[in-house]
Amino acid sequence: MVKNKGFGIILVVGLIALLLVTACAHTPTAEKEKVVEIGMISPLTGGAATMAQVILLAQLDYITYFNEELGIPGVTLKLIWLDTAMDQARIFSGYHRLVERGVVALETVEVASLFKEMAEKDEMPVWAWSITEESLYPPGWIYTGYSTNAEQFAVVADWIMENWKEERPPRIAFVTIEREYGMELLPQSEKYAVSVGMEWLPTELIPYVPLDTTAQLLRLRQRGADFVYVGHMWTTTLPLLRDAHRLGLMDEIQFCGWDATLARPLIQGLGPAAEGYFAPKSLPLWNEVENPGMKWAGEMWQRYHGARVMDELYDGCIKQTTILPEGIKRAIEKVGYENLDGRAVKEALDTIEDFDPYGFGPQITYTNPDDRRGSNWVRICQVQGGDAVPVTDWRETPMLVP
Repeated sequence: MVKNKGFGIILVVGLIALLLVTACAHTPTAEKEKVVEIGMISPLTGGAATMAQVILLAQLDYITYFNEELGIPGVTLKLIWLDTAMDQARIFSGYHRLVERGVVALETVEVASLFKEMAEKDEMPVWAWSITEESLYPPGWIYTGYSTNAEQFAVVADWIMENWKEERPPRIAFVTIEREYGMELLPQSEKYAVSVGMEWLPTELIPYVPLDTTAQLLRLRQRGADFVYVGHMWTTTLPLLRDAHRLGLMDEIQFCGWDATLARPLIQGLGPAAEGYFAPKSLPLWNEVENPGMKWAGEMWQRYHGARVMDELYDGCIKQTTILPEGIKRAIEKVGYENLDGRAVKEALDTIEDFDPYGFGPQITYTNPDDRRGSNWVRICQVQGGDAVPVTDWRETPMLVP
């Protein structure tokens, strides 16, 4: 029994030693996951949150779709997003946090001119949703998918002048938001309006979501405005037009506005009072259901959210979210994952030409070194018979360089 007990002790000690040796031995490990991060700076709370949240949702959906269906072999894209709450300190701190984190590209819903000098210094390509002439000219590291609001207004101004019948010049006034993005378009818009023969009236400023605009509207009537051009999106425009209807101004003043002001909820909310409202649109309308891109956007919405009716502006947002992943994919194909950085992504973006993978319409091109707009085509669309319809063919916007 003593011998057996000693043998048992030796056996246990031997097994422990074997386990220790095994634990210390080199074992093959799984290859580290390759992740490429895109940063996003967005006012997800505050007055601009309605649009910003849809943009974030579309971007998250497309990155998921890209990883699942298209992808880059061995690489996963990931979106890192930060809420600025429209606070400038958070905007700049968010930018620096994301750059220090090592993202290879940024998206911003905040006005892009804030980042222009920093992006060039840090060699950080920025895809921007809120752009002005100061953002894009001279061209640098900021990209977008459409013309500036002043350039789109120029097409509207031309159309107004084509259809103006009176001997005197038409009088036009802007009503826009009390933020940089709302006011930075005014100098170029005024310059263009005057150049084509319009009379420019003083601008009225309102909050993102105004509670009452009676005072502003009465001043516009007193000044004799024929046209009022409204920014920045439908949530801003709806309260203004309700007040105008209540004051009996819809027959005295023709209202029109930025691209994002003409949307399905505006028509639904105003009913007959929306008749005649018009805006330049850079994408197909929500009711153009046979458009291949609109069909695809609807499929994406149902795939990730299950609802039949897309959230407002989701269709246009998800088209624009396809551009950065394409640039990153091209960059990795050229320089490899290990050498990927902001400069490689920028150089890849500069090769994009006639890019419209899902068939929305206007194609995206960055091969012209003087033009970072991607597309400079718009149609003027108007509410007629309770829905929006195109009233012009696609027109090129001018390049309004400050």
